[in-house]
Amino acid sequence: MVAPSVVQSAELAAEEINAKGGILGRKVVLEVADDGSGAAGAQKAFDSLLFQKKVDVLISMETSAARNAGLPIVSRAKKPYIYTSLYEGRSCNRYLYCDAPVPEQMVAPIVDHFMKNGAKTFFLVGSDYAFGRGMLKFTREYIEKNGGKVVGDEYAPMDATDWTAILSKMRSVNPDAIVMSTAGGAPNVTLTKQYKATGMKAQIGNLSVDEGTAKSMGADAEGTFITASYLTTLDSPKAKEFMAAMQKKFGSGLKTPNDLSVPQYDAIYLYKAAVEKAGSLDSDAIVKALAEVSFDGPRGKVQMNKQRHAPLNMYLGQVQKD
Repeated sequence: MVAPSVVQSAELAAEEINAKGGILGRKVVLEVADDGSGAAGAQKAFDSLLFQKKVDVLISMETSAARNAGLPIVSRAKKPYIYTSLYEGRSCNRYLYCDAPVPEQMVAPIVDHFMKNGAKTFFLVGSDYAFGRGMLKFTREYIEKNGGKVVGDEYAPMDATDWTAILSKMRSVNPDAIVMSTAGGAPNVTLTKQYKATGMKAQIGNLSVDEGTAKSMGADAEGTFITASYLTTLDSPKAKEFMAAMQKKFGSGLKTPNDLSVPQYDAIYLYKAAVEKAGSLDSDAIVKALAEVSFDGPRGKVQMNKQRHAPLNMYLGQVQKD
């Protein structure tokens, strides 16, 4: 559901860089692998890319389950790894950098907005793995620290399709607001659809819905609040330039750019800057340089510092009918 837009962003970055001479005079070649969104698939994909295809860098948008499974392979290969998906934070590895949002950046805009609009009681619902639990652990702490009350905290498997039991608990406590943190794609669609069918009217925030997924959810997503470091409606010269280039390259086949695909675009440019600063493809030199370089792209200036994570401008968005 999300991957096609990520691949398109990567293709545009590669094309633009190659049109200007590549990286240190070498052409950028993309090797695209499918991790099946899970741990076993990630191990196969990482192993194939790093040890068989011998790629110079791994740049990936994927689930936390996949990232965690692949990290030991990255350590063995000793290659730079840029993770481009919003996630629960706190992943540490000497080769890992992340240019996408974490809970400290994502939770406050939604919770603060709900509280300003009268929300006092919150119900949290997520997928039962690192991302869902990590995001909602931070959300609970933030809500309670700011005087709100969590009246429900429920999890379902990553591949859950039936949310009846959780929605029944939700109805019994009738929360003012609901914050969702489900595995990207299908669970967001099924949970939101089934929630809408109940007729409940709480304020809804979702920490894992991007614009592309929202589009695929249709009318069910209307009214849902999301936080993102990139939205297609950003009104800046760089953001408009990026959208125009995407539309020119992909035309009617363009998948909606979003906060999972644009960090992929930025990451390729950040890698280019790090290689040029290092002056070689030496992994240790590039890993050091990644903390020091920046790229001014569709989201504004992005730099991954010594914390290995990028300070980002964050935006609160609400899904509309269209």
